[in-house]
Amino acid sequence: MNIAFFLLPKQEVVTLSSDATLRQTLEKMEHHRYTAVPIIHPDGSYAGVVTEGDLLWYMKGTGLSFEQTNKVKLSEVPLRLHSRSVSINSNMEDLISLAKSQNFVPVVDDMNRFIGIVRRSEIIDYCEKLILEESSNDMPSGR
Repeated sequence: MNIAFFLLPKQEVVTLSSDATLRQTLEKMEHHRYTAVPIIHPDGSYAGVVTEGDLLWYMKGTGLSFEQTNKVKLSEVPLRLHSRSVSINSNMEDLISLAKSQNFVPVVDDMNRFIGIVRRSEIIDYCEKLILEESSNDMPSGR
């Protein structure tokens, strides 16, 4: 199955620019109540995913106060996890493999430009449907 069927396009995804300040990042994540958000470089390429933990560990490690967060760029914050992306041409097996450790899987085009995400819940729904179809095919016909 083509993963484009499951794609939530970038226009519908909350993202952050790698040029965003730490304060902008915190405010956007708080406003949308997200714990992880994709980061996009100004040229549109995928940069990674920032998590609440990344921000908290950075602030703790640097002693940064909230008032100083407007002076730090998101690109300066180390990301603890490397959230891998997949190509739009990838297969479902690639998505399933990544969804085990990521809440969503970023999707890029052939030039590594971010084009959207596939949510873990969509992948689980797909797998559930396959299992249910297989179970109904294995049941005796009742004749």
